[in-house]
Amino acid sequence: MRVVNIHGVDDVRLDPVDAPAPGSNDVVVKVKACGICGSDLSYIKIGGIHRRPGGVTPIGHEAAGEVISVGSNVKGVALGQRVVINPMMTSSYVGSGGPEGAFTEELLVRDARLGESLLPIPQDLPYDIAALTEPLAVALHGVNRAHAQPGDKVVVFGCGPIGLCMVLWLLDRGVTDVVALDLSAERLDRAKALGARAVVNPAKENVRARLVELHGSARVFSRESVGTDVYIDAAGAPNILSDVVGMAKFHSRMVVTAAYMKPVPLDLGAMLTTEMTITTAVGYPTEMQEVLAALPRLRDKVRTLISHRFPFDQVIEAFGVAGTPASAKVMVDFEGVPA
Repeated sequence: MRVVNIHGVDDVRLDPVDAPAPGSNDVVVKVKACGICGSDLSYIKIGGIHRRPGGVTPIGHEAAGEVISVGSNVKGVALGQRVVINPMMTSSYVGSGGPEGAFTEELLVRDARLGESLLPIPQDLPYDIAALTEPLAVALHGVNRAHAQPGDKVVVFGCGPIGLCMVLWLLDRGVTDVVALDLSAERLDRAKALGARAVVNPAKENVRARLVELHGSARVFSRESVGTDVYIDAAGAPNILSDVVGMAKFHSRMVVTAAYMKPVPLDLGAMLTTEMTITTAVGYPTEMQEVLAALPRLRDKVRTLISHRFPFDQVIEAFGVAGTPASAKVMVDFEGVPA
């Protein structure tokens, strides 16, 4: 069998590897579909994480598949069971620096626990849709951290897969005034198709002026602020935090879900006068089950998040496409590309 490994900076390969040898507490999953995450691309760019000299970093964590081996001590898991992997609940944190990555035909899940590291999926839920559970959970956690409610005016920075998933969740909970920002026309079109009220390209429009037009304005002492209630950063551009602080109204909220590799400036003086809240969101402490419960009714909308499909044999090419502005979610299928 084969596995995708990072060997160094911008050096990712599909390597031959022995089939896993599970222990009594382990399960082996035959991977059917696995999505490419932005973190996979980041790991490739920096040469892997927790990689020892001369070693590799296996990647892939947005996986769904079928159980083909069950250890004698594993409770409640059956051969042939259809499951999604919850990588945050795996003992080796699959795909993020441990010895396993999900871009492989057969994935070893150590110390497997049903309802924790393995989540059952309905028989009629396609594997490619199930594989979107993880990014949808990341996005849902960000929306939950924002405490976004119907009637809120919300701005989402970034219309990559996570930002698009956030637009979907906001609209699903009745938040209809959602403005999406991105530099890619294709991604803005996807946000608009999901139901965003408006889309803005910061390279072509004045963001503050456009938001005043859409959300109105308010006063903070002697200055005019923007009437937006909630800002969600799924882009990670270094100017976003300072821009939001400079235009935020009294008691507005901001959630940062993007990964920042370097420190960014923060105007505490402006933030002080607004009493705004800035927080972060990472992962999905409780959201995976909620996503799985919602997927059957959202499957048609969720499917539109997939912009490209590749067979596993072409996974290296798939990484190149996933790094382009025209892509949304790039899905790798292990049984050919569905028609």
